[in-house]
Amino acid sequence: MRSALIVDDHPVVRAAVRIVLQAEGFQHIHEASSGSEVVSLIRKHSPQLVVLDLQLPTLDGLDVLARIRGNELPCRVLVFTSHDPAFYQERCLRAGAMAFVTKTNQLQQLHKAIQAVMSGYTYFTALTDSVGTLNPLHSTEKQMINQLSDRELNIFVQLGQGRANKTIAEEMHLSHKTISTYKTRLMKKLGIKAAVHLRDFARRNHLI
Repeated sequence: MRSALIVDDHPVVRAAVRIVLQAEGFQHIHEASSGSEVVSLIRKHSPQLVVLDLQLPTLDGLDVLARIRGNELPCRVLVFTSHDPAFYQERCLRAGAMAFVTKTNQLQQLHKAIQAVMSGYTYFTALTDSVGTLNPLHSTEKQMINQLSDRELNIFVQLGQGRANKTIAEEMHLSHKTISTYKTRLMKKLGIKAAVHLRDFARRNHLI
């Protein structure tokens, strides 16, 4: 019998994904609303497929992918997220995901991705090389973002959303000082002179 685990902090999204999975013949479907639950639930239920969002409380999706790989858990991971594939798809591929589908697509894309992954294939968006169509500023900014580590990117997006250092630190189980260090490092790497410009930089590159 086919089994799956849905990892998303929005109940409506989980309900929609459940319907798709049931239509694809999954009889046992489990759910998680935070990243910290995933490894233990995979060990408990041994799902063949994990449908994973990237923006999660306590542990983001890229960290979850790293833990799944680090623990050598035998499951196939399909990333289903609202994040821009231009910045996240390759990271997910490198981390071991077999598919990447954006939530802005129709659910038919999710059906196709599930069918591909369960047949042993990968399912990723063919990204056009848009560097030539961007002005030099945007081209350089995209390159700088791509050079960030997964954790740096995660913290950068949260800072861009206007979240306080203390809040980020608590949710990521890090110290306030560590987040401050990341913030300083990000500003240096991205060439940002003042913290107030982090939001503009993130919005300009469609990260928030």
